[in-house]
Amino acid sequence: MTGTARIERTAAPLRQQVVRLLREDILNGLLTPGQRLVENVLCASYGVSRTVIREALRQLESEHLICVIPAQGPIVAVLTEAEIRAIYVVRAALEGLAGRLFAACATAADIAQMLGLRDRMDADYLHGTVDAREAFKADFYATLLRGTANLVLADVLGGIHARVAIFRRFAFVDEARVELSYQELVGIIDAIAVRRDPQAAHDACAQHIRIAGDLALIEYERRAPGFRRD
Repeated sequence: MTGTARIERTAAPLRQQVVRLLREDILNGLLTPGQRLVENVLCASYGVSRTVIREALRQLESEHLICVIPAQGPIVAVLTEAEIRAIYVVRAALEGLAGRLFAACATAADIAQMLGLRDRMDADYLHGTVDAREAFKADFYATLLRGTANLVLADVLGGIHARVAIFRRFAFVDEARVELSYQELVGIIDAIAVRRDPQAAHDACAQHIRIAGDLALIEYERRAPGFRRD
């Protein structure tokens, strides 16, 4: 394996550190879709025991970043075009609902928080690092979902966001996509927090995800060996 880093003994549990490093290697493309994850190789790469590796792999399996193939063992998850499209159809519907609910239900504090994010967008998102963009998008969704006042929606969307983490990372490293996404987010914030128009908020959020889904397919095809459109 290349690109991995041995674990440093810190206060954080070893399993948590290995999960973080493995996740980063998958999201950054150092571990590619379909690649086998051999336990003894991972143990040597990260300098930890087989027990820690197995616990980390179970966590990443629950996040849909890896899957276990009978008689083969764990591999980096491989998605089909149909699966990717299905995920984004559901995500667009749910995020459209989130936008509608935020526009209708957000408190004054939620609105102020969202407008504060708008003020950070130029530095943190448009001209930020990949890490800064990721952190900004996490803050945006935390604020959006809190403003829906719907814990079920927040829980379901949280699971979907974990599942599409690899596609979100693609978007943060592509400058052309970042600029387009920036304009889309400006429109979303205007609809949900300035005009507070539920229908416009729904449409802006859903369109943002439909575009993201189309670009996710293009990037996945480019980066995933052997991927073919259905």
